[in-house]
Amino acid sequence: MIYKNALLLFFSLLVISIALWTTILSLKRKTPVTLSKVSKPDAYMENVIAQIMDKQGKLKMKIVTPKVVYYSDKNISHLTTPTITLYRRSTWPWYISSKTAEAIDGIERINFYEDVAIQHPADQSNPATLINTTTLVVFPNKQIAQTEAAITFCQPNLKVTAKGMFADMDKGSIKLLAETRGEYAPTP
Repeated sequence: MIYKNALLLFFSLLVISIALWTTILSLKRKTPVTLSKVSKPDAYMENVIAQIMDKQGKLKMKIVTPKVVYYSDKNISHLTTPTITLYRRSTWPWYISSKTAEAIDGIERINFYEDVAIQHPADQSNPATLINTTTLVVFPNKQIAQTEAAITFCQPNLKVTAKGMFADMDKGSIKLLAETRGEYAPTP
């Protein structure tokens, strides 16, 4: 009889323990599920032509784009087919265009994507320059542009391909980072 009671008590405690354990586990799993916050635009503009001046009132940058969508929660503006003109000390500015771009923290950083073209007309010290790449990061206030992507650098009679680039647009200097190959074709 004692053996029977002990066995019954053991199984009762086992059943209660299992029931308690499964209840605790199921309560832990029922924590509320938060839905991911979907960003919604705060503002948008169409047919934008924005001119940005420096502290002396000189034209520093010009942005032309058919559409800008601004997301305030991330402080990012998405630009559609933008053309950005960066003015510098030299007479001729740099022109940057792409299919899309995003401006981060105002214009502290602009990321260009898809069919990026950087152009500089010929001036007194440099021939006309065209650089093509897939992505580009520009810091307008520092007049710096850089990419890790493959680039094609073209000037009259010269075509250079490379992997990565760092450009100081104010000084007009361009540093090609790796795998550089050039092709020079002199005019006849």
